[in-house]
Amino acid sequence: MDETDFWEIVDETREATGGGDPDAHADLLVERLAGLDPESVTDFARHFEARFNRAYRWDVWGAAWVLLGGGVGDDTFENFRCWLISQGRQVFEGTLSAPDELAALLPVDFDPVTDGEAEELGYAAYDAYEQLTGDQLPALGLPEAPREPAGDPVDFEDDAALAAAYPRLWERMHEPSAGAGGEAPGGPVGR
Repeated sequence: MDETDFWEIVDETREATGGGDPDAHADLLVERLAGLDPESVTDFARHFEARFNRAYRWDVWGAAWVLLGGGVGDDTFENFRCWLISQGRQVFEGTLSAPDELAALLPVDFDPVTDGEAEELGYAAYDAYEQLTGDQLPALGLPEAPREPAGDPVDFEDDAALAAAYPRLWERMHEPSAGAGGEAPGGPVGR
């Protein structure tokens, strides 16, 4: 499975669920992957994990903090990275290229209270492999996941710095019609 195949499966399963329910997307992804051979499922898992690790960056974490209204600790950021992958190549690569561009890449009806996390998607290949073979997914043979996010740390307690670093996201998420309402709460990332 190459990168194009990976993104086609992600897009196909997201679009088939209407794109709004990450659990339904994960279920359909498991079903789709379980129809492949074990090697293809393992390849899919490698592609997913490589992108998950690529997105482990401070600037992406800062974008998630603004987008979700603060309080984005380790677990929430993991779920956010799964969601980011679930949105497809354009959203994923666009966000990694310039995290503030996520403001323009978001669905019009994005709601920070109900969207932005897709934990189950991170397990889809593991679940499909187990359904297919009865065994656990083998080691993926990827470099060890980074222990710290790449780049320069972001001060999540400084709303002015966040607004300056992510002006488009900040504006979009702090409009009166945005689901976040008001300013994002400050506070350190729970690490």
